[in-house]
Amino acid sequence: MSGSATQATFPPPVMEARRWLDGVTFPTDRPLINVSQAAPVESPPEPMRRAMAEFILNEPQAHLYGPVLGTPELRSEVASQWSDAYGSQISADQVAITSGCNQAFAAVISAIANAGDEVLLPTPWYFNHKMWLDMAGVTAKPIPTDDSLLPDPNVARAQITSRTRAISLVTPNNPAGVEYPADLVLAFFKLAQETGIKLIVDETYRDFHSQTGAPHPLFQQDGWEDTLVHLYSFSKAFRLTGHRVGAIISSPTLLAEAEKFLDTVAICPSQLGQYSALWGLQNLSDWLAEQRLEILSRRTAIEAEMPKLTALGWTLKGCGAYFAYVEHPFAIPSNELAPALVKEAGILALPGTMFMPEGDPAGARHLRVAFANIDADGIAELFKRLSALPFSLAPLRGAK
Repeated sequence: MSGSATQATFPPPVMEARRWLDGVTFPTDRPLINVSQAAPVESPPEPMRRAMAEFILNEPQAHLYGPVLGTPELRSEVASQWSDAYGSQISADQVAITSGCNQAFAAVISAIANAGDEVLLPTPWYFNHKMWLDMAGVTAKPIPTDDSLLPDPNVARAQITSRTRAISLVTPNNPAGVEYPADLVLAFFKLAQETGIKLIVDETYRDFHSQTGAPHPLFQQDGWEDTLVHLYSFSKAFRLTGHRVGAIISSPTLLAEAEKFLDTVAICPSQLGQYSALWGLQNLSDWLAEQRLEILSRRTAIEAEMPKLTALGWTLKGCGAYFAYVEHPFAIPSNELAPALVKEAGILALPGTMFMPEGDPAGARHLRVAFANIDADGIAELFKRLSALPFSLAPLRGAK
């Protein structure tokens, strides 16, 4: 008897990492530094919480089923604001609201691919994307990236076959933090358009991009809706992680197929979450701008602290949005190093092996640091602890 769909993939990495904390105590003078998960731990801002309370008390629809593809008001607001942000004309029927961005990805894959098909993912990849492809029986074909962790469209072109249904990019990237340049994203769009496949662009972290203005021109391309599938999450922007609100922007034809999946899995997105996301879009632009500057300041703090580790053989491979992706200098692989960091240094981080194909040596050399929940002082303490690690160093690359 063959295994089930869920047996085709690995356990949830963040949950696996949390088990490393079992039985470990952290002294008061060295509390745990948790840089394992890219989700804000603070509540939404108080004005939003007050608005949410009003929705609970006074909005009957907040407690009932709603449209499968989301409330018309939120779909229209997303269409309007995204049109302004990207210099395009996006209509409400090109927008669907989902129960988080992970569900958006799952719905899109279900709408475009069958078991045995292929989707191209740059490595290091977002592990939940790989997990869903595994469970759907869709082959995740890795696209190796360069020293700056950027994928090459020409390398991707060589991987495309008659079974390829999409290329999936995450920018700003999870896990690497790298912001893909606009011309690179456009080159991938043209490749997808030319070859008749979809380009999925997950922009969960777009609100924390270092540049102002549109991060790419894809929505300005003729016929964009036939190729582009844009994914978004309200979880990071408004701290609505527990309310599960995401979005898909693409053609109405694709959304009609995704609707079948969404109706079967969740029937509709959380009504309270949607009311909250709409309120946030209409009232929290200044607050969100402040949050972006804070995240950018933490990125700057990471870069300022990095020379302490560079002198010890570490390399900062990517840094942006919520993430730093670092190459460590130790002889032990990252899947052994990461659990050891909990006991040795009171640090919970994820190993690069969780973001790479099994057996890829690059996974063993890297760690992901999610810094959204530690301030500049916390970052300084993190680097102090990493600088003091006693593990044996790996031999120089190329040495015999």
